[in-house]
Amino acid sequence: MATDWKNKLYFGDNLEIMREHIPAESIDLIYLDPPFNSKATYNVLFAEKNGTESRAQITAFEDTWHWGLEAEQAYREIAEKGPQRLASLIGALRQFLGSNDMMAYLVMMAIRLVEMQRVLKDTGSIYLHCDPTASHYLKIVMDAVFGQRNFRNEIIWAYSQGGKSKKRWARKHDEILFYSKTNNFYFDGSKVKIPLTPHKRSTTGSYGGRMGVDEKGRRYVEKWGTGKKKLYRYYLDEGKIPEDVWEIQSIQAGAKERLGYPTQKPEALLERIIKASSNEGDLVMDPFCGCGTTVAVAERLNRRWVGIDITHLAISLMQRRLEDTFGTELSPFEIIGVPKDLQSAEALAERNRYQFQWWALSKVGAWPVSDKKKGADRGIDGIINFIDTPDDKIKKIIVQVKSGGVTSGQIRDLKGVLEREKATIGAFLTLKESTAPMREEAVTAGFYEPEFFPGKRFQKLQIITIEELLNGKQLEYSRMGPEVTFKKAERKRKKPEQMKLE
Repeated sequence: MATDWKNKLYFGDNLEIMREHIPAESIDLIYLDPPFNSKATYNVLFAEKNGTESRAQITAFEDTWHWGLEAEQAYREIAEKGPQRLASLIGALRQFLGSNDMMAYLVMMAIRLVEMQRVLKDTGSIYLHCDPTASHYLKIVMDAVFGQRNFRNEIIWAYSQGGKSKKRWARKHDEILFYSKTNNFYFDGSKVKIPLTPHKRSTTGSYGGRMGVDEKGRRYVEKWGTGKKKLYRYYLDEGKIPEDVWEIQSIQAGAKERLGYPTQKPEALLERIIKASSNEGDLVMDPFCGCGTTVAVAERLNRRWVGIDITHLAISLMQRRLEDTFGTELSPFEIIGVPKDLQSAEALAERNRYQFQWWALSKVGAWPVSDKKKGADRGIDGIINFIDTPDDKIKKIIVQVKSGGVTSGQIRDLKGVLEREKATIGAFLTLKESTAPMREEAVTAGFYEPEFFPGKRFQKLQIITIEELLNGKQLEYSRMGPEVTFKKAERKRKKPEQMKLE
């Protein structure tokens, strides 16, 4: 492993990130769990201190793709510059499907898969996580990009949780398409062996095959395989390499692992993929990173990693997850694409004011409570919960973010929101410079004097410019212990490769 390597989180469109930042043949393993075009809107839920889900939530992403200018441009680029097999396939699919949402999804995925094929090493593999909504189309797109000969498995991830239906069989599985870049790919299933268990219908402890003992006294079970009917021998004390149906439970609602992100996958699923298809020190990439399960597992298993997501909310959650999980054991990493100076902050605000708002809130540790779906939440853009008394009573800071012009009237309005919400402190984050009348108005809100911090007092209404935030200034308030705004990830230690998957 390169000692000077820094793991990377990229904020932005993964197509642009891969083209501009990821060299060819540099990645050992790719896992991606892209939106499935299910026309769902996913919300991030923030946990309260008592473990219940907060009413405060925000749209993380809408996994609906629409045919528009971006899809049309991607289609033309594939047709004119893409691999011939893919161009022919995409043209045929458009004739079949038309210019609709499904076609937009396939075009946008296809152009990204071409880049993933480019950045993958010859010894590398890719696992594409999908569901029946589009898996049949994605498989032929993968065939066109990676080649049919490099298809390795269609893995079925089976779980017990999920909806029920009276009009069809209840869906209890996802699909994972496993492809390699060449025939010279790395795979070691012995790293993820699972215990053998008796056959479900057995009353005598049978393992569903012929049992015996070899010359060394080791108990085994022999089973006939499919296809060429090869006889396989499994030793009971060694376990066996998993087949292509994986029974791994999805994350329970009350599990410590659950962080509130809508499409969060269990770490056990990623651990199996990463252990079997990479070595320590290899570089793992997730271009649709979400809450960062892939990078968290890669970090724990001593792999290098690259995570990409198009929302700053996801980047912020990933950063907190990594820091909470590994503490001082966390490898050095950098976040690329987020504002680091006033000019880049202004550029983000001009490009997407919602992403700017989420980024600004993350700088003070606030959760967002308004977005483009719901609009402003009665004058509140974000909330920070904190505790500064021994009785663990939660107190609240309300946050407003402004990227445009600011006036003293907005400070008066925030003062009214502060009183209405019975909040302890109000924070006004502004991209523009504050004015003297604004600062004078803020002082009229008075001061908060915490009972258990004698001699301390803090302005009840604090104005901080984005430039001040970038220079390290923070909100001023008292607290006993850390903020309780976000659910903290469970602390875990890194594992050496030889430790078995439990």
